[in-house]
Amino acid sequence: MKKIAVFPGSFDPVTRGHENIVVRAIPLFDEIIVAVGKNVQKDSFFYLDTRIDFLEKVFQDYPTVKVMPYEGLTVDFCRQENAKYILRGLRTSADFEFERSIGQMNKKMYHDIETIFMLSLTEYTPVSSSIVRDIIRNGGDASQFVPEAIAVDLEKY
Repeated sequence: MKKIAVFPGSFDPVTRGHENIVVRAIPLFDEIIVAVGKNVQKDSFFYLDTRIDFLEKVFQDYPTVKVMPYEGLTVDFCRQENAKYILRGLRTSADFEFERSIGQMNKKMYHDIETIFMLSLTEYTPVSSSIVRDIIRNGGDASQFVPEAIAVDLEKY
């Protein structure tokens, strides 16, 4: 059976931290699905299609990484895609507490799922999509915080 992991998020926008977690996880799984969630309670800065396009550019050289949109519960998406793992990156202890609760609830809803935590590299700890969005929104240069594959694309926002 293939080891399939889902790396869910809004990726609004994708950061170097996101990219690094996926690239480091590639040897652990047969396939990684970067699942771009539609969160109706969040007003996204970038359209869903733009976020998917950014992610496809970032991971175009990695054949075992797929990018897919999804709605609803992550565990339902995992079932649909036959994924037994949810991949999550942790930057801080606060991230751990938040993600632990979600991971435990996911396990109760879908017994076969395992949540795998990977620690962020130190240089990516302060980088978050919200901070990157604020930099872009205020005309700053966010290129050092996003993957090289999309840095030029951000200049038009």
